[in-house]
Amino acid sequence: MNLRKVFGARFLVVAAVSAGLLVGMAGLGAAAPIKIRFSHVVAPTTPKGQAADMFARLANERLKGKVEVQVFPNSQLYTDKKVLDALSTGSVEMAAPSTAKFTSWVPQLQLFDLPFMFKNREVLYQTMDGKVGKKMFKLLGKKNMLGLAMWDNGFKQIGNNIREIRTPADISGIKFRIMSSKVLEAQFKQVGGNPQVMPFSEVYSALEQGVIDGQENTWSNMYSKKFYEVQKYITETNHGYLGYLVVTNAQFWAHLPPDVRTELENIMKEVTVWIRENAYKINQDMKQKIIDSGKTRVTTLTEAEKEAFRKAFEPVQNQFRSVIGAEYIDAVRALNAKN
Repeated sequence: MNLRKVFGARFLVVAAVSAGLLVGMAGLGAAAPIKIRFSHVVAPTTPKGQAADMFARLANERLKGKVEVQVFPNSQLYTDKKVLDALSTGSVEMAAPSTAKFTSWVPQLQLFDLPFMFKNREVLYQTMDGKVGKKMFKLLGKKNMLGLAMWDNGFKQIGNNIREIRTPADISGIKFRIMSSKVLEAQFKQVGGNPQVMPFSEVYSALEQGVIDGQENTWSNMYSKKFYEVQKYITETNHGYLGYLVVTNAQFWAHLPPDVRTELENIMKEVTVWIRENAYKINQDMKQKIIDSGKTRVTTLTEAEKEAFRKAFEPVQNQFRSVIGAEYIDAVRALNAKN
């Protein structure tokens, strides 16, 4: 017996098995991509929907193998009301609820719900990017939430099935769906309306069945959710702002690898610039589609009529002055005066 051949053969077998084990162990040890579930309630065609998809696409391309972002639109996972609890428990990693959804925790954010608070988009962005926005982001940290960005949708219009609205008095007696917000409730009550809190996902059927008479929303939301099909009248009031806070769980974000976190933050800045440049255009395009459908009457107010709405809603700003903080309201008013 040739011992050299026997032991040589055994050595080759052992070496092959060992190599296989090492490869297997290496495979087992390979880190799986970090999954980031991004939940929101609107359609993918809206400004927020497009921004969320853009964030996911860029993150998955630039951090391939390290991160996997999945977007769940149209309340597939959670309503805006429930998503913040899901965020705190780790059931989702990112969300972008409207600012109104945070106001029970951070009442200062009600600033963004006040009617006719912002003269134009320039004032709005200066507020978000300046001292006011930075202070509010810090307040979110008390609830283990981290604000990543403020995303734009646009200004809201008023739709209903009762009558054409040209004056504040025309709102009287009409049942309007609102988000859960003390400011929005006070806004409609100020002019005799009847506000009803309701999840966004239920609005179409509620309008169709007559449970509510009307709603306030951006052109993009009214078009993507087909609210215009069950609304006889829409008045372009631009009375209130609808924006979103992109948030994550602070602990989750802090434990991301530094290079991943930095790249995600850079992508978020890029997407935020994009949505600011495109939200207005998207809303105008969808406004025209609503007009072209011929399914609802769209009313454009004169400057005098707009001023009547501003004056009618002005007491709401003063009503919440102590709750929101005079410093925030005065800061925006100062920006309005400059722009």
